[in-house]
This record gives sequence, structure tokens and C-alpha cells, in this order.
Amino acid sequence: MGYFVTVENDVNLYVEDINPGGNKTVVFLHGWPLNHKQFEYQFNVLPSMGYRCIGIDWRGFGKSDKPMNGYTFNRLADDIRTVVGTLQLNNFTLVGHSTGGAIAIRYMSRHNGLGVSKLVLIDAAAPTGFTTETADELLTETLNDRPKMIQEVMDTFFFQYITKPFSDWFLQMGLQAASWSTAAIIITLRDEKLHADLSKINVPTLIIHGIHDKVIPFAQAHELNQKIKNSQLVPFQYSGHGPFWEERDKVNQLLTQFI
Repeated sequence: MGYFVTVENDVNLYVEDINPGGNKTVVFLHGWPLNHKQFEYQFNVLPSMGYRCIGIDWRGFGKSDKPMNGYTFNRLADDIRTVVGTLQLNNFTLVGHSTGGAIAIRYMSRHNGLGVSKLVLIDAAAPTGFTTETADELLTETLNDRPKMIQEVMDTFFFQYITKPFSDWFLQMGLQAASWSTAAIIITLRDEKLHADLSKINVPTLIIHGIHDKVIPFAQAHELNQKIKNSQLVPFQYSGHGPFWEERDKVNQLLTQFI
């Protein structure tokens, strides 16, 4: 079922809550510029195995409200904190992909990982996001030809072959975001760093990263693994930036084992 949670005056986040009666809860934070639908190939499988899966669209993306501001890691993490409190979630696994991984890391450090028993980082945009050069290129394109910018990101996203319909579906997901929020996150990924957050994570952490990732280099997964105590890194040999689809069976199997 889908519903909205108010995180701030006039800002409501869309939450997709699949199998609410499930015995273990997994909360998914999507990547930029996508939304919760990117985890379709987890939502197909995990709920039928008894898991409760919650997909949250961050502010500015998917079906959530799209205010002009609030796109810092702190505010995005605070939004998640409000959703967790409103739904009274406890003892859940937090899964973050790419920028969603960065938000998850900030949530762990800023809110002491409230309610989180385990953390999964999939090709996380951490401890750094975009270089200044990459960010400035993406910003220019976003403000002048956003569909082209998203298409170019999609072209480097996957290592596996994707069909035209799949590519179109992914593009449409990105276009559901507001252009101003799409741009604001690029600036956040350029300017904010997460090095200081890593030592504050104190739950078992699974790091999944495609070795062919052209968006966030695989080397960053090693750094996360070194700096996050009680973490394990699983390299994905046949994935770029999207193991959740490229090696979906392996991701789903690992998630169930880890949880």
C-alpha cells in the first residue's frame, strides 16, 4: 500500500509499504535521480518470502512533494528520521543505493541509526559523490536539457546490456523528479563529504559494489570497508552501478542471508 508521511510543513513523502504484516522490515533508499521503483526486482521477491519492504521517495523525487529547498544530507536524513518515527519502525534493515547510501550513512551518524539493526550500502556515493568537474557538467545539462542528461547517466549506469524499453522506463523514473531537486542533489554530491560519518556506524554493514561502476568508482567501496567497523565488502563481478538489477538474484539472496 502507498501513503504519505508529512516531514515538514507542506512537505509530504511518498512511502510504498509492501507486505506491512511481514516479520522483518527492510527500508529502501533509492539513488539519484530515481525513486523507490528502482527496487522493483527486490519488491518482486522479498515480500513473498515474508519480508516487509518499505520504499521511500525522498523529497523532490518520485511521488513525494517537491519543495525548493531541503536537499542537504542532514535534511534528507532528518526526513527519513521522521518517517521512521511516524511508522514506529524498529529493528529494521536499511538499504541505500548510490546517493541513498550517502543519506543512509548520514542517518546512521546524525540519528545514531535509530531503529536500524543492519545496514546495506549498494554502490554508495560515499565518502565522496561527484567531482567538481562531473558535477558542473551535469548541472549545466540539467538546467538546459535534463532528459539528455539523464539519458547520458543511464548510458554509463549499467555494465550489463539493457533493452530500449528498460532504458525508457529508467529515464521516465528520473524525469519524475523536479529539475530543481535534481540540480540541488548534484550540488550536495559535489560539496558534501561523509568521511567523518563512517566511524559512527555501529551496526553490521554489508557493502555491495559493482566492479565496473562508472558512476561511483569501486575503490570507494574499499574505503567504506576499511572505515566502517564490522563491515563486509562483496564485489559484484558482472555489475556497473546497478547490481540491484544487473545481478538481482545474487543481491536478493545476499540480502536475505544478511538480514
